[in-house]
Amino acid sequence: MNLETCTRDAEWLSQVKIRYLEEEDLPGLEWEGEFHHFRRVYAEAYKRHQAGLSVLWVAELNGIMIGQVFIQLICDRPELANGEDRAYLYSFRVRPEYRSMGIGARMMEAVEDDLRERGFQWTTLNVARENRRAQRLYLRQGYRISAPEAGQWSYQDEAGMWHHMVEPAWRMQKRL
Repeated sequence: MNLETCTRDAEWLSQVKIRYLEEEDLPGLEWEGEFHHFRRVYAEAYKRHQAGLSVLWVAELNGIMIGQVFIQLICDRPELANGEDRAYLYSFRVRPEYRSMGIGARMMEAVEDDLRERGFQWTTLNVARENRRAQRLYLRQGYRISAPEAGQWSYQDEAGMWHHMVEPAWRMQKRL
């Protein structure tokens, strides 16, 4: 890669805005319908965000959501998020065409800086055991596997139907 290509890539990446999600961003999380089945999930996450129980982040490029990461500050599983010193990272994704370009790492840095400012000392996440690419990112960012997770969760889709998911995962954590 030559200097001109590196400079152009750095300029492009500098155009990506990592910021808190706003209510008008919710439709953009559906990625042109690919994730419309999570519409209720996103609306509930936004309500928790408004109540101060979570923080929702997006990566935006020219008005398009190209990444997202949600942080649960407190939940019913204190080993994941206890509202004091441990927060839980979830729903982290970057559009496929923007992966391996540094956006995920930048988002993680922004989230972790924010958590440190809030007084949190640990962050936890669950990553699907089959998702080796995400595991590599988390390991590079300093996360370590701390326990196996059954990976069982449920969500209600936009039509009100319940879906029960089983995605065996690894719990990972990092001291901030």
